[in-house]
Amino acid sequence: MSIEIANESGVAVDEPSIVAAARFALDRMQVSRLAELSVLLVGLDEMADLHERYLDLPGPTDVMAFPMDELESARRPDAPDPGPTLLGDLVLCPRFARDQARKAGHSLMDELHLLTVHGVLHLLGYDHAESAEEREMFTLQKRILADFKTERTAAQRRVAQRREDDKLLGAAGLAAPERPADPESKAE
Repeated sequence: MSIEIANESGVAVDEPSIVAAARFALDRMQVSRLAELSVLLVGLDEMADLHERYLDLPGPTDVMAFPMDELESARRPDAPDPGPTLLGDLVLCPRFARDQARKAGHSLMDELHLLTVHGVLHLLGYDHAESAEEREMFTLQKRILADFKTERTAAQRRVAQRREDDKLLGAAGLAAPERPADPESKAE
């Protein structure tokens, strides 16, 4: 699965973590490994321009999703055809998200993970215009985020434990065995 990310927002964020959240959501939704996704982080002015140009709404917003070709062949797991492999573009605005994170009482990265999953679901055809759609989308979003956090925390604990094990082996004069690179710790 190819996920490209470009940060043009001027806000330093953990880009590999955003890619990991997108990849996790796409995997959970059983999207083809051949799928391609682009994630762009922009500033307030750029997001306000996109928001007005494409949705005819004033001011910036947190996330916008641009499905490729706006095809009707939604890429939900229950869709009859797999659809094109080029999913589309997600545009995130970290400065806007920072204020939302503060109000919600969590970190900017937690908010960006939420927005990434939210945007991926939009690219796959989910929406929240009607109350039933909103319930379905937000329930799925919440479950994917909870699973992502659980798996990410477990991976971080494993890395920390390996470091401690290596220290103990080093202190005992034993060389730590060669370990394969941890997929959670390498850049996407």
